[in-house]
Amino acid sequence: LLDITDNIVGGKTVTPKNVVRWDDEDPYLVVAADKGTATFSDTANGISAEYGFWLGDAFASGGAAGYDHKVMGITARGAWEAVKRHFREMGKDIQTEPFTVAGIGDMSGDVFGNGMLLSEQIRLVAAFDHRDIFIDPNPDPVASFAERKRMFALPRSSWQDYDRTLISKGGGVFPRSAKSIPVSAEMKALLGLDAAQSTPQDLMRAILKADVELFWLGGIGTYFKAAHEDNARVGDRANDAIRINSEEMRMKVVGEGANLGLTQAARIAFALGGGRINTDAIDNSAGVDSSDHEVNLKILLSAAIENGELKESGRNALLKKMTEDVAAHVLQHNYDQTRALSLMQKTAAADIDAYARFMSRLESQGRLDRAIEGLPDDKAIAARKMQRQGLTRPELAVLLAYAKMEIFEELVKSAAPDDPMVERELGFYFPDETHKFQKATRAHRLRREIIATRLSNEIVDACGATFMDHLMEVSGAGFADVTLSYEAARHILELTAFGAAVDALDNKVPASLQADLYSTAVALLEEQVNKIISNVEAGDVLAKRGIEGVVDRYKEPIQALKTALPSILPADEARALKERADHWKALGAPEPIARQAALMPALEFAFDIVNLSRAAGWSAESIAAVFFAAGRRFSIQPARNAARAATPDGHFDRLAADRLRDELSLRQGDLAIAIAKAAKAEPAKNQKNWLDPLFDSWMAKHADATQRYERFADDLDISAGMSIGKLSLMNQKLSELVERTSAKP
Repeated sequence: LLDITDNIVGGKTVTPKNVVRWDDEDPYLVVAADKGTATFSDTANGISAEYGFWLGDAFASGGAAGYDHKVMGITARGAWEAVKRHFREMGKDIQTEPFTVAGIGDMSGDVFGNGMLLSEQIRLVAAFDHRDIFIDPNPDPVASFAERKRMFALPRSSWQDYDRTLISKGGGVFPRSAKSIPVSAEMKALLGLDAAQSTPQDLMRAILKADVELFWLGGIGTYFKAAHEDNARVGDRANDAIRINSEEMRMKVVGEGANLGLTQAARIAFALGGGRINTDAIDNSAGVDSSDHEVNLKILLSAAIENGELKESGRNALLKKMTEDVAAHVLQHNYDQTRALSLMQKTAAADIDAYARFMSRLESQGRLDRAIEGLPDDKAIAARKMQRQGLTRPELAVLLAYAKMEIFEELVKSAAPDDPMVERELGFYFPDETHKFQKATRAHRLRREIIATRLSNEIVDACGATFMDHLMEVSGAGFADVTLSYEAARHILELTAFGAAVDALDNKVPASLQADLYSTAVALLEEQVNKIISNVEAGDVLAKRGIEGVVDRYKEPIQALKTALPSILPADEARALKERADHWKALGAPEPIARQAALMPALEFAFDIVNLSRAAGWSAESIAAVFFAAGRRFSIQPARNAARAATPDGHFDRLAADRLRDELSLRQGDLAIAIAKAAKAEPAKNQKNWLDPLFDSWMAKHADATQRYERFADDLDISAGMSIGKLSLMNQKLSELVERTSAKP
């Protein structure tokens, strides 16, 4: 591979001699050493050194001077984040409550061994590897944990090393080579067997069907398939004799620490039947993620050595010192990805049309093949809709990946990663110990790619796979504009801190409450990103001054507005605000989080109000009071609420309804400006009861136009619901009101 790979020599890209290259220069090549062992990594890195390859020992991660995945336990720890989330959403904390486990692997294995030491509450009742079958029908969590830990520490071990005196009655360790295995009464009860003897194959099949809370996959092989799949197509002949169909799976949760434990069709079928599962690509991603960090760190440190920011002798010690910091970064990504899937799953049935459109677009662009990825075709989508079923977590996991890949590719091609404010993403990616190497960080060869990766992960993990698609469709904006607007809105609204506070409630409040709080923030974020994209003034600032310019213009007045909102909302909306806060508190949200979440629906117009403030020359708080009062006086807010409550079924009807609601807000803003300009001056901050006289005076001055509109609003009968026709007509009448009242001095 290195014979035909570009290299970097003296800061310039050099193509190997006798190689004709038709594509762009590309010196980036890393390899995954066989079985991930340090021995093979060191061999590969020795070849890299022999060739003078620019990556040096970053060519193959996990070598002598790299991160040993088994020592870190990183792959298992990442998969455990997924497992903990599944159980947390079932109302169980597996770090403090006992739970039953069966699995594939042994304590000498990286993923199985590390995984079975991640909670002292594990009750491992059965497992097998390529040599032995282990059964412990009623394990003692404390004693069995200590024994697993002892075995893991041995240079090499198998289930034969397990202390038999610690195995509960009726259990044992049995070689797979045995012709027959005696089945105790306890084994019969555990595994649902009837016969007194069993073949090893039948016993392993029974373990795969075990009624346990968690099935932990830590060994090589594909053990589960869908009923319609043939063993011949699975591609794992060694396990044909023991493989079972997904409808025979009785475990509640599957943790895929290993690759390919199930076919994708089996995952989907298991999930459709109520099982909790992601995909192997989600669950065991931490190993690859850790390797990525190692490679990028070594590139950074090599540059720091070259420019004198770091002594070469200090590199390896620094790498070692950063081990747990790297692990924390990686595990956070596992946490975020699984939260994204939970939020997507929560609305999967309602969003099925959005996912169908997303898949169709990717297919039309040649980015996706639904058949290869096991995703439903249009006919299957229609069937799911009839059954009121959405996509399953395994299917959503595939779309999550495709969304991230597309956003990444489009951002790298754009100027978005060059915005000075997103450069801070490099600081979030690299450990704190590297932040002093500023020259090397800024000059990192993969700087733009790292930033684009961080941004695509952030957007999809926080807001889902179709967030970007929806905003681009509504606004007509491109990937870069939506991304920069997203970053600006996130900073202005301080939603990162809110999200972290919600995450910190794990196992303290119901997971469903956390999901609802998070969804509330995402809804606000989507609205405000659309406001930034759609507003000419905000878009102009973004184009000229980037994210920082938008933040400078909007953050301070919006924060002031947040503080003032409870006192400036009309009485009915103020009551609704208090009711929302009480609702969140009653569900278990701490008071500060309940208050923030309750404010979010009222912040829908935050960017509009700041723009109105500049147009009127009034403070955001004062013009907001006029804006909200106009919404009440002219029945705009009730109409908007009624329209939201009756969302149309069709995709384009929904887009039209969204657009018409936005138009209502624009007309509300026009009225607020007209009424404010009619006043002699902005009211003093301590002035009370000024709104009603202001409105009464303005409406008396324009009595004919306002009375005509009021008669129309009464006839519209908003309480009976708002169709697209009603919304359209109301927008027309409001436009006429604005026109008539503006024409009259």
